[in-house]
Amino acid sequence: MKAMILAAGLGTRLRPYTLKRPKPLFPVLTKPLLHLTISRIKQAGFTAIVINSYHLPDLMEKAIQGEPGIVLQKEEKILGTGGGLRMALPHFEQDPVLVVNGDIYHSIDYSEVYRSHCAAKADVTLVLHDYPRFNDVVVDEIGRVTGFKRKAEKSTSKEKILAFTGIHVINPEVLLAIPENTTSCIIDCYLKILQQGGSIRAYLPNDHFWTDMGTPADYLKLHADLLGRKVPVYRELVKTAAGAPFVAAENAAIGKNVKLLDWVCIGQGARIGAGASLERTVVWDGAFVPAQSIIKDAIVTF
Repeated sequence: MKAMILAAGLGTRLRPYTLKRPKPLFPVLTKPLLHLTISRIKQAGFTAIVINSYHLPDLMEKAIQGEPGIVLQKEEKILGTGGGLRMALPHFEQDPVLVVNGDIYHSIDYSEVYRSHCAAKADVTLVLHDYPRFNDVVVDEIGRVTGFKRKAEKSTSKEKILAFTGIHVINPEVLLAIPENTTSCIIDCYLKILQQGGSIRAYLPNDHFWTDMGTPADYLKLHADLLGRKVPVYRELVKTAAGAPFVAAENAAIGKNVKLLDWVCIGQGARIGAGASLERTVVWDGAFVPAQSIIKDAIVTF
């Protein structure tokens, strides 16, 4: 089984932090989200993964060095979700492909989503849920997607307006409708599928957690929830999270009389100067906090 991680975005809402590293490489409890996503996809039985990259591609290449079964697709221009998938088509075969956004942390079961798609014999399966901030996908009473970009207040009694999680399963042949080497959104392709009488099915997970890392506030809240034991912790993070609400990599250097308040996450090789005070803060790998600093609700990157 094959999968693709969409990781080529610029992460403009996360600037200036994305000037230092692409959003999928942001650390979650000291481990890059991309590595966590790869691990979960492989655990679900997928043996070949394509990752597309545009922003800071050398960092992406370094991050996956030595990872078996990974192909890095470097894009010379922004191709969007549709164009990126079309470029990756030669790496796929006839079987459906799992596609995952590279900036989401969630507990949705990839293998169950894939099995459901294969059983339904749809062209595409979209994983949807009720998330008012993003709700705009129209689903009818029997679970078929019938439209996009519809706000919830305009729904009828026989339909639901739900949000796309960034997880989908695609039959590769539908990507042939996207012109090569052009910038496009995959939703435009899905609209054409509906116009031509194709089938897009909704998969609605139960009792799951999901968040994207679209803004600094989202990123900090994810850490707050993980270290507050409010959301599921990936098994790759269990050992790190055991020290909650204050976690630090083993080789982090913490000076005398440092105060850690509420929750704090300190990355590999980070140095915290004597007498500093940190509260609700993520310190990235190799970052330095000067002595006597007072830092609250912040991401420290250098």
